[in-house]
Amino acid sequence: MPDRDIRDALGLRPVINVSGTMTSLGASIVVPEAIAAMTAILPQFVEINDLQRKISPVIARLTGGEAGFVTASCSAGISLAVAGAITGDDIAAIERLPDTAGLKNEVIIQMGHVVSYGAPVDQAIRLAGAKPVLVGQATSTHRHHVEGAINERTAAAVYVVSHHVVQYGLVGLSEFVEVCHARRVPVIVDAASEYDLRGFLAAGADIALYSGHKFLGGPTSGIVAGSKALVRNAFLQNLGIGRGMKVGKESMVGVMAALEAWETRDHAGIRARETGYLHLWRETLEGLPGVKPVVEPDPTGNPLDRLCVNITPEEAHITAWDLADALARGTPPVIVRDHEVEHNYFYLDPCNLHPGQETLVAERLTAELTKARNSNEIIATSLAERNARRFASLKRWPD
Repeated sequence: MPDRDIRDALGLRPVINVSGTMTSLGASIVVPEAIAAMTAILPQFVEINDLQRKISPVIARLTGGEAGFVTASCSAGISLAVAGAITGDDIAAIERLPDTAGLKNEVIIQMGHVVSYGAPVDQAIRLAGAKPVLVGQATSTHRHHVEGAINERTAAAVYVVSHHVVQYGLVGLSEFVEVCHARRVPVIVDAASEYDLRGFLAAGADIALYSGHKFLGGPTSGIVAGSKALVRNAFLQNLGIGRGMKVGKESMVGVMAALEAWETRDHAGIRARETGYLHLWRETLEGLPGVKPVVEPDPTGNPLDRLCVNITPEEAHITAWDLADALARGTPPVIVRDHEVEHNYFYLDPCNLHPGQETLVAERLTAELTKARNSNEIIATSLAERNARRFASLKRWPD
């Protein structure tokens, strides 16, 4: 860890992140190569479009695409890619968005893919002036649903790869691409949090979108990669709706450096270190009343595991969400992965720890579970009230 923690000077809590590559926590630890590149470019002036030209072949090499550029986020990438599919290279149309009068503006997406990553996926589509067309049902989409939704107004189709989406009963990417391409509909893949930089384009997607600030360890940014013509049309949106999604020179070179570092990263060594963390936490929790720790693989196939901490409140004397909140309130604050906490489990993600923090996590788990076990009653607050408090707090910001 750095000798000086700037969070102290800013009056911010020194949180430990075992939630994963979450934007709400600052995404990821930025790799040294990206930090160095960003530091070097910050005092200098550059021609931004030329800098993007230099980044394009790096993105193409890593992803197998023909071209690429950097934008503000993967969410911005969705809006820009959809906008590009609607307008092509017509600059008058680009300046007119989100008014799509006279243009193809329908975008197909499976209902089970319409999730929130902090904001709704379909809102990123609508920001371009497009009309999302939801196909199938939440847990059941078939080929005929996709085929039946395509018509003369269809501009593109979006496919989401995420732990948030329904993981069964939907049309897979290869079949989705096959159906869409048969009707000349381009496919845009939202792969924000995925390790696989090449597989989605190799599977036939026309554009693949990534977060530069998640597993890559770059600054906050999005990467648009794929067909040269479609990537160019998305890039041209910087003359329109993309202006509010612009990215600075430091993020551009930071992403380029992170991509190049990805090629030489010791992925096996990192996995081995993370596996050691998981074993420590599992050994810490095994045998504790009402606690069942299970190592589980990533649901989208990323090459990492997480520890699922299953809680039986009657035995542990605490619910999973109350334990998660106790860990977050304590010293140091430990933020777990609690997306499915209403099922009385949460996850510990090992991918964003500084050396030594794994031990602090184990100590906090032991302390909070011991405290709960010693209580006379089961700690079980209202889950509905917990959710309400979260939004109430946001609505009071900045107070």
